[in-house]
Amino acid sequence: MDDQRVQTLKALKLGSMLAALAVCGPLTTAQAADAPAASAKTEVGVLRLDPALDKVIAPGARIEKVATGFGFAEGPMWREGRLWFSDLTGNKMVAVSPNGKVEVLIDHAGGLAQIPPNGSPFKGSNAMVTDKDGTVLMNQHGARRIVRLDSKLHMTPFLERYDGKRLNSPNDLVFASDGALWITDPPYGLDGQDKDPAKEVPFNGVYRYANGKLTAVITDIPRPNGIGFSPDGKTLYISNSEPKMFVRAYDVAPGGKVSNPRTFIEYPEPNPVDVPDGLKVDSAGNVWTSGPGGIRIISPQGKVLGQIKLPEKAAANLAWADDGHTAYICSAESIYRLKLATPGKMPLYTR
Repeated sequence: MDDQRVQTLKALKLGSMLAALAVCGPLTTAQAADAPAASAKTEVGVLRLDPALDKVIAPGARIEKVATGFGFAEGPMWREGRLWFSDLTGNKMVAVSPNGKVEVLIDHAGGLAQIPPNGSPFKGSNAMVTDKDGTVLMNQHGARRIVRLDSKLHMTPFLERYDGKRLNSPNDLVFASDGALWITDPPYGLDGQDKDPAKEVPFNGVYRYANGKLTAVITDIPRPNGIGFSPDGKTLYISNSEPKMFVRAYDVAPGGKVSNPRTFIEYPEPNPVDVPDGLKVDSAGNVWTSGPGGIRIISPQGKVLGQIKLPEKAAANLAWADDGHTAYICSAESIYRLKLATPGKMPLYTR
């Protein structure tokens, strides 16, 4: 851990809430203040910063490691009693059972026969969702598209282009309550990212797909990544990974028009490894967002209630399971599980 990150640790306002838990990352810039120094050692646990967290994660709830040994676990979805997720750098789509049994469902899931050794390592598949008809929509970084998977996991192209131009590398996606599909499209699957000669769309966008039409809704976020909606569908949350790290909130009108952009949470300068990534929203409207130091749980009013600490270099995303009563977390090489007191908001379509 570098000196700058250690100094950030010393600025955390932990006090008695720290208990025995060591912390390795900042919570928010607003919470940086004079405080007791904290150890740089990373441990597994729940850091409670507000009593309201007890209604979300019960005191004494344990974080369990379910499976490990992956390249970079990402894009999880609960389906048919198992966690489906992408090994983004391993170029596989994987399922893990609650007992830890791992099955590779698709090899070369990113759409390339192999990942070139000298380019971007992020060319596997990423986020996936169940569609209304029970099929699965899955993002492919390598092939720069979204594909549909049938019951036998056969792929057919679903979305590949915007305005005649190839997408960058679709990252995350979610169905809104009206059935429209929303997608983030940063350039992480491109070797040169924004400077890559293969990049065709001149921005990194957030899209809405409805009635057979793909519309660019947001085009001014440098690296749109995680995406989610409030339980009433009236607020959209988008995480930005770099160069500045933040989650932005928008009002959403019927038909998908967004307005009133505002900063929901922001972080200090980015760490090369650990940046804001995926996010989910629970049934009470709390936003669970990955970022430096683990998963933060933030109230709808923007107050950080607590943080889930994991012992790996980055937490990428999470998924709700068991009708929302369990959170499964993708954290670099491993999958973790945590029982919840407030259930997560399950996706619009499940199976």
